[in-house]
Amino acid sequence: MTTRYDIISDTHGYLSPELLAELAGADVIVHAGDICSPRDYLVLQDIARVQMCLGNNDWPSDYGPMVKDRKVFMGSGLKWQVTHYRRRLNLAMCDVAIFGHTHTPVLERDEWTGVLVMNPGSPTYPRRSRPSMGRIIVEDEKIVEARIITLA
Repeated sequence: MTTRYDIISDTHGYLSPELLAELAGADVIVHAGDICSPRDYLVLQDIARVQMCLGNNDWPSDYGPMVKDRKVFMGSGLKWQVTHYRRRLNLAMCDVAIFGHTHTPVLERDEWTGVLVMNPGSPTYPRRSRPSMGRIIVEDEKIVEARIITLA
């Protein structure tokens, strides 16, 4: 079975038409914090299942008790960890590590653990790059594709 995970962060209350078009067809949307909009959270949930952590500009009371500073979940046979700050990631406890906050895309494999580490950048307020998001495709419990997508 193939599962498409679309990775976003730092949307800051604005889901652009380009972002929404790219998210169409996602199986899971992973948001690494600073969504800044309970309405946007509901919009994303209408597209796909959402796995989200809080960012430094998010209020816990806006998203319910399941959205915390760190999100750990099992998906497609892999253990995922999502935090807003890279320094809060524990690479010893996951297969895929997602973070945000810097608004700058990162895609790498940790040299010690082999964990895939991604920051999708920001589709709304990018820094040192164009608006972006990430995509991870998992097939038969293996990552077959991981990339940063530049938005128009």
